[in-house]
Amino acid sequence: MKPPKFDYYKPTTLNEALNLLEEAGEDGKIIAGGQSLVPIMNMRLASPKCLIDINGLTELDYIKNDENQNLLQIGTLTRQSKVEESEMVANTCGLLTDAITQIGHVQTRNRGTIGGSIVHADPSAELPLALLTLNGSVQIASKDEVRNVSAEDFFVTYLTTDIMPTEILTEINIPIIGGRRGYSFQEIARRHGDFALVAASCYMTVDDHDKISSIRLALGGVEAIPLLIEDAEDFMIGETLSDSLLGKIVESVELAVEPESDLHASAEYRTHLAKVLTKRTLTQAYERARR
Repeated sequence: MKPPKFDYYKPTTLNEALNLLEEAGEDGKIIAGGQSLVPIMNMRLASPKCLIDINGLTELDYIKNDENQNLLQIGTLTRQSKVEESEMVANTCGLLTDAITQIGHVQTRNRGTIGGSIVHADPSAELPLALLTLNGSVQIASKDEVRNVSAEDFFVTYLTTDIMPTEILTEINIPIIGGRRGYSFQEIARRHGDFALVAASCYMTVDDHDKISSIRLALGGVEAIPLLIEDAEDFMIGETLSDSLLGKIVESVELAVEPESDLHASAEYRTHLAKVLTKRTLTQAYERARR
């Protein structure tokens, strides 16, 4: 199938794009990589009357290390493959590098943008899960203001975020954490390149005695949005990783997740995967932090 007719605009500046969005209102839609929007339009699940192509906004294509704020800053139009290959990202935020390698195939990452995947907010997608795990935030611009929203507040429900029709996500911000840190990103899919049935992501730090000093554990594919396991912080800070501690977290995960059955997996199987991947990610992140 092909999409219905639409008006097409290609602005060259952010201000021009925001003015076009303001005029189009709910009839307008931003397109960048098009990895999600184009298939949806072809199946006529979405029929915007106006497409605003932001590929000409080179001002939104960058990777920066703001040392004053200890922030990794990535422009929304930055291609996923560029982030994957960045030494700066690998050195300051290896979890993000690991997560991106799981996205589709090389061709997908060459076209897909970092911001597009986050705005699309598929509950099984890698980038929203990584952003939540890393305690990141997004910068959102409209014609009248620029605002910052944490990852925990940005994802609202299935394929829905805290972004208005007249706004554009312009930047992703990730805190850079020093010290002895470890991370892990694990997922299980039916085939390589498929959306994950379940994914698990962890970032932690340990002190000089190998006790956990900070921890963020999140799961994808088990709720309508990426799920932060808050009990992990309560149970694990000040402790060394052990089988009994892993058992407590797995029990907490089993109580926290509420996946739905679909054609790809039952709710029971997704819950089982969540427990298995929780053990794997915590173990790998801890060993990396100790080293």
